[in-house]
This record gives sequence, C-alpha cells and structure tokens, in this order.
Amino acid sequence: MGHLDHAALGWLTPALSYAMACIGAALGLRCTVRALAATGRSRRNWLVTAASAIGTGIWTMHFVAMLGFAVTGTDIRYDVPLTLLSLLVAMVVVCAGVFAVGYGRDRGRALFLGGLTTGLGVASMHYLGMAAVRLHGDVTYDPVLVGLSVLIAVVAATAALWAALNIKSPVAVTIASLIMGAAVSSMHYTGMFAVSVRVTPSGEALPGATAMQFIFPLAVGLGSYLFLTSAFVALSPTAGEREASASAQRPVESVAP
Repeated sequence: MGHLDHAALGWLTPALSYAMACIGAALGLRCTVRALAATGRSRRNWLVTAASAIGTGIWTMHFVAMLGFAVTGTDIRYDVPLTLLSLLVAMVVVCAGVFAVGYGRDRGRALFLGGLTTGLGVASMHYLGMAAVRLHGDVTYDPVLVGLSVLIAVVAATAALWAALNIKSPVAVTIASLIMGAAVSSMHYTGMFAVSVRVTPSGEALPGATAMQFIFPLAVGLGSYLFLTSAFVALSPTAGEREASASAQRPVESVAP
C-alpha cells in the first residue's frame, strides 16, 4: 500500500482551501440575501451569481487541497476533461439547489430538496474529481467513510441554504461562512481519508496534466473570480440603500421648478 500524504506542502493547502470555501460561502450567502429581496430578472441574476460563487468556492477548495495530495512510489496526474466536468457538476447542482430555495413557495420542502440535491452534487463533484486522478496503482475506498462524507455534504448544503433563508446581517453571514467552510473542508478530508492506494511501480508515463500545470492556474483564475465578484457585491447597493436614495431624491424633485 502506498503512503498517502494529504498535506505534502504543509499547512498551506489546508488553510488556503478552507479560506476559499469560506469566501465562496460568504459570497453565495450575500448574493442569496440580495436575491430574496429582489424580483424578476434581478432575482434570477443574483441567484446565478450565488450559485457560481458557492460552486466555484467548493471546487476551488477541493483542488487547492489536492495540490497537497501525494502518494509514495508514484507520480500523480489529472484527467483534464473529467476535472472540468467536476467543475460543471458543482456549478449545475448548486444552481439547482439555490434556485429551489429562491423560487420555492414551500420553504421547508424547498430547503429539503435543495439541500439534498446540492449535497449529493457536491459529493459527486468530489468523487468525480477523484476519478480524474491518474497514478501507478489501484485506488479503493472505505465505504463507511464515503457514506459519512456524503452525509456531511448533504447536512452542510442544507445548513448553507437554511442560512441563506434566515441570516441577513453581515456579521451573521461571516460566522455562517466560517462554519460552512469548516463543513466543506471536513467533507473533503473525510472523503480523502476513505482513500487507499495499492501502488504498482511502473516506468510508463502517466496520461493527463500535473497539478501545477493545470489545477493551479485554474484554481488561481477561479479564486480571482471570487475576489472580484466579492468586490462587486460589496460595492453594489442593497435594496434598502436604493430605497433610501430614492426617498432622499423625492423632496428635491417635488420642489424643482
């Protein structure tokens, strides 16, 4: 059995991946709060932004953590199409969950279906990303830990959607985001602890790209997207601020000649 190292680069990858999960959660929650206060096309746009932020944050968290994954006795490569597919899965399932909450009339049912869909989707993204791993050997999983990781994903997704419905203040969103980041990270590392690798030494070149060739640039690009979107959301006026601005302008307009 090959020795697995989940933090080959030290605490850098776990800490950075946790930060990315927290940023994605915080941005997604803020966008969902904006969406619930909006109507029509504006609500749809905010929900799409929320879904892309949460999905991007989860995917980036996973693959930043994977930068620190190493197996003694073999190199590691990643199948590019499967890795990109895992990103698409993360986006689509989170979008489905967020829209279920944003447009659902029965909040309890919408929360259950949205949390279940999103949680299963996040778990699918994780294991699809793991299916993209190429190494000299056979990968097996502990079914108990796999089941636990899926359960954590569903609970974390449901809690995130509940927070989006019930938490409004920036301080509460920050606290919820830190908790959600911890939950997503726990799901990832629980799934990784389920992995065992039986190494088969070989001199053949592995197909695919290295983490630094492909995943690192993509993670940096998506991380930049999260930071830029965070700045946009922070500078965008809320519904209350727009109403206050409109109210302040009315007296001026009424006395104008």
